[in-house]
Amino acid sequence: MSEVHSDQLLAQVAALPALPGVYRYFDADGGVLYVGKARNLKKRVASYFQKNHGGTRIGHMIGKIERLETTVVRSEAEALLLENNLIKTLNPRYNILFRDDKSYPYLKITGTGKVASGEATPPSAATFPRVAYYRGAVDRKHRYFGPYPSAWAVKESIQLLQKVFRLRTCEDTVFANRTRPCLLYQIKRCSGPCVNLVSPQDYQQDVHNAQAFLNGETQSVLAGLEDRMMQHAQRLEFEQAAELRNQMSALAKVLHQQSVETLSDKDVDILAVKVQGGKACVNLAMVRGGRHLGDRAYFPAHVEEAAAVQDFDITADEGSREGHAAQPVEVHVLEAFIAQHYIGVPAPPALITSEPVSPELIEALSEQTGMRISAVHNPREQRRLWLEMAGKNAGIQLARLLAEEGSQQARTRALIDALDLAPDNLDTFRIECFDISHTGGEATQASCVVFHHHKMQNSEYRRYNIDGITPGDDYAAMRQVLMRRYSKLAEAGRDPPDATPARGSGGGAGRLPDLVLVDGGKGQVSMAREVFAELGLDLAVIVGVEKGAGRKVGLEELVFADGRDKVYLGRDSAALMLVAQIRDEAHRFAITGMRARRAKVRVGGSSLEEIPGIGAKKRARLLQRFGGVRGVAAAGVDDIASVEGISRELAEEIYRALH
Repeated sequence: MSEVHSDQLLAQVAALPALPGVYRYFDADGGVLYVGKARNLKKRVASYFQKNHGGTRIGHMIGKIERLETTVVRSEAEALLLENNLIKTLNPRYNILFRDDKSYPYLKITGTGKVASGEATPPSAATFPRVAYYRGAVDRKHRYFGPYPSAWAVKESIQLLQKVFRLRTCEDTVFANRTRPCLLYQIKRCSGPCVNLVSPQDYQQDVHNAQAFLNGETQSVLAGLEDRMMQHAQRLEFEQAAELRNQMSALAKVLHQQSVETLSDKDVDILAVKVQGGKACVNLAMVRGGRHLGDRAYFPAHVEEAAAVQDFDITADEGSREGHAAQPVEVHVLEAFIAQHYIGVPAPPALITSEPVSPELIEALSEQTGMRISAVHNPREQRRLWLEMAGKNAGIQLARLLAEEGSQQARTRALIDALDLAPDNLDTFRIECFDISHTGGEATQASCVVFHHHKMQNSEYRRYNIDGITPGDDYAAMRQVLMRRYSKLAEAGRDPPDATPARGSGGGAGRLPDLVLVDGGKGQVSMAREVFAELGLDLAVIVGVEKGAGRKVGLEELVFADGRDKVYLGRDSAALMLVAQIRDEAHRFAITGMRARRAKVRVGGSSLEEIPGIGAKKRARLLQRFGGVRGVAAAGVDDIASVEGISRELAEEIYRALH
């Protein structure tokens, strides 16, 4: 194998230190092929270049290596963290990659819990913390519980806290302006702190109990409520005792509904993996505070290629490949998930896994998080039931994915057949679809969405702000977006920069899309034909999606720019389903962008709450003087400075923020 690599690369390999570290392989185009870690960089990297690996997956990868980069680290834990940060950042072709999902939701209780004693008159939002759904970065100003697998799990927990502890959920601005209790107080879901119907001390006790409940300390909460109930009864305070009795009853009912059968498993993650047809699914189920909160499925990329390379790494570490049994793909997938997932998400003290994972991985994870973490492969009793349930869900989700992918491929084939196209490769067939959106000509935006590899490619979507046209002129808007999208392709013989697919997508760089859909009939298609004729591009790729009689879904017809007759595919056509899916996605993407731009224009690009130095009183004075945010945005600096409490410097800051 060494004869296909440069002397410079081989000399670099020979000079590597025998130290722990992370290495990266690059191809001729600068793309990252593989990121790995090693206890001994010299031994590991040299093993790739010591023999000819033939036509294996390892051989294909090694044959592409043109450049090598290494980073020496102090420990395996540090190497693990760096390796998986690089994998998530660089998207290498031969690593198992779990793409970043949306951030996990949390349940938030506002404030730090340090509240001054004594009754607040009038009631203060800081004295009475609220419970809320939250998604984003956590800080020390508030208390957070989670993460939860879904928004539904958070909202269900909030409803439980309302039923049992009657904590408020209203925004602070609503709280500060209440003069009488809201409906939640009437249905016994809130204790009415906004109008002083509960003392700060009693409310804080409810907050404390809610936190203990979320932490799984349910028995101590019940015991504390019982003690307080007996104390009130002894003092003949029967109404307060009855309230606590009802609270205990509600909590006991909740615990029964949650089927908490073990109090030792307060925080546990259950991880089950299934592999089939070259695809894999990891199902993550979460137990928090002793309650099973639900699960979430993850689907990694590059499974088969990466598993082959990682097997090679393992055998290289052992010194000999002879007689060594390759690790199951499931183990590779599960270890990759654990390493990548817990970089950005807090790890619980216990992991239950469907496959045995490396003790070194768990040890490195413990070192990284600063907390002792254990992993159990063959659990018993309740834990076994949890793992079996997670395994079933992983199988179901993987079967659904395979069915959906098969369906999408069938739809792609049906569309190609219906339009009599002849793409070079079905799997690289690329469609770009355009739509225009505005409100009476205001804030016109065009969208371009991309269908590739049998699915929508969100990372390649683009929005275009349309300016310099007569408001409401959709034809001019379509002309502008197509010119901006394809003019560089026509001039330089390659895709425009903003149409370049994400690395690793194998996208349509260097060629026109196989199909360009425009949402509209003859008029929009005629405009697209003019643009393509002017740019010297192939007219045959342009297809318009014309709404049918009565604009009913399923009656759409396809209009062609090259003079072919219209085509009606039929209500039940798989090809029409794909066209409708792409068209609807373009419409959704355009309209959400238009609404955001319209809102930005109407409020001047910012809101008063986001401007430093503007508190509740100054904001109220500005809104009262000018009749709303739009009025403030329309005012000059002198007018803003004339408002009580607004200095000239602050007025200039407000003007800049709103323009």
